Amino acid sequence: MRRPLLAALFALLAAVGIAGCSTINAVGALLGNQLTFTPLQLQGSLDRNFPKRYDKLGGLVSMTLMNPRLSIPQGSNRLRVDFDVGVGALGSDSSRPSGRFGLSSALRFDPSTRGLHLEQPALENVDVPAFGGVMNTSTRQMLNTWLTDYARTEPVYRFDNTLLDRLGSRRVGTTQIQNGLVVVNLDN
Repeated sequence: MRRPLLAALFALLAAVGIAGCSTINAVGALLGNQLTFTPLQLQGSLDRNFPKRYDKLGGLVSMTLMNPRLSIPQGSNRLRVDFDVGVGALGSDSSRPSGRFGLSSALRFDPSTRGLHLEQPALENVDVPAFGGVMNTSTRQMLNTWLTDYARTEPVYRFDNTLLDRLGSRRVGTTQIQNGLVVVNLDN
């Protein structure tokens, strides 16, 4: 009788410990007046929000962005996000990758979405073999329109209630990318 009870108690304690560790990892490290996030934490958020499909001209032209890959290049103060992109026209399928593109960006905190958004994003490279490997005018226009809208409205990472509770009365100040981490500075 005691063995099953001890085994159940041990399993419960292990589950609580694992859940606690995963929660700490998910919300970032709060160190003094800084909150830090790893690229892996931001990647998890992106993975949950893609693929995304965008239609133009009543669906005559469509673009699907998929498989985001976030990194912070060594020595850089900007993150990099690479996407696979599917482009369709006149009803052709855009759900399969037909090329890829990459962007670099700083980050900013937006209190209205409670999230980290792209700040001054820049297209770094575009490779769409279906268009001869270079970006034509319509593809560039679609990507730039998407990039501007995405940076304004969609967070790369959204702060959850647990994280906001941990911040208490402190306000989010500047956001920097340094030493391979996203660092959110807090004001009192």
